[in-house]
Amino acid sequence: MIAFYLPQFHPIPENDGWWGRGFTEWTNVCQAKPLFRGHYQPRLPADMGFYDLRVPETRAAQAELVQEYGIEGFCYWHYWFQGRRLLWRPFNDVLQSGQPDFPFCLAWANESWSRRWLGEEKDVLVAQTYSDHDDIQHIQWLLQAFADRRHITVNGRPLFLIYRPRHLPDPQRTTDIFRTECVKAGLPEPFLVGIDAHCQNFDCRSIGFDGTLSFEPQLGILPGAFRPDSSSSDGATLSKLLRNLRLGIFSNRLKIYDDKEARDLMFRRKPDFPYYPSIFVGWDNTPRRRENAIVVINGTPDRFAERLSAMIRVAADRPFEDRLVFINAWNEWAEGNYLEPDLKWGHGYLEAVRKAARVPLVPPCNGR
Repeated sequence: MIAFYLPQFHPIPENDGWWGRGFTEWTNVCQAKPLFRGHYQPRLPADMGFYDLRVPETRAAQAELVQEYGIEGFCYWHYWFQGRRLLWRPFNDVLQSGQPDFPFCLAWANESWSRRWLGEEKDVLVAQTYSDHDDIQHIQWLLQAFADRRHITVNGRPLFLIYRPRHLPDPQRTTDIFRTECVKAGLPEPFLVGIDAHCQNFDCRSIGFDGTLSFEPQLGILPGAFRPDSSSSDGATLSKLLRNLRLGIFSNRLKIYDDKEARDLMFRRKPDFPYYPSIFVGWDNTPRRRENAIVVINGTPDRFAERLSAMIRVAADRPFEDRLVFINAWNEWAEGNYLEPDLKWGHGYLEAVRKAARVPLVPPCNGR
């Protein structure tokens, strides 16, 4: 089991310029306000507080905590723009220091950064562009991570994920370059997995990848979440009013969904070819989108454990070295999508992971 890991919890010069001095993901999290009665906002961290990922003790504490509950690796989001990297400090420190001694892999978030928070290419801050030269430069940088003994492998091949595989102008060309450069450097070919977040149920093997990650949440499945011609469906509608009334909320604008119904919709639309499963912990991006947020309510650790068990059963059909289950996410606080302890659930969602995987609780070190 591998948890996606967001490195946004430290200031960088770019965010200072775009959003204000000292901006981190905590800035959004703390400013969130409830949109309806009983709405769980703001969401506040428990064990580690409002941490800074430049601090090595924080990264060590995170790794120690997840290991206690059966999570076996972090998948760090990796931001690469024609040789320019953003939010690079936490993973660089992990790579250079050798600590924490905990398995990892990388997922290239290959989309433009904009002033929106849903991957829309409007008001672009940093554009994602491509070239053969950049592919070579990119894989040459990645070699140092692939060569690290902590790097997660599939059948001896370093695992690497790409968020928007069909955004690549020539995916087969890019994957060929990555494999060729690895072999030239004396490393095994990378095991390349395309994420279907924006191309649901597309078999990425057809464009040069080794497999497909079936990503959650697939927000586009939720009725009324997005207009067909846009990534937004903000505004008042009768359908919103009727759906929200069923949930006990009087609003014709808010986009609110029940956790069980949302998970049922996503699980029923899984691919009919071999895939790597993923599961979202929860969803509420009020900190980023305010009254235009998509909010999934009524989620509980027990319901999450039940669905995670189903994902594990999917993975169990694959050969042992190929059994990957991804959890989205470890720390996406501004999306209400995190395993980290908070003031409401404590370690509830971590306990759910252990329950689903039937992992015995590891006694804390040094008597703590």
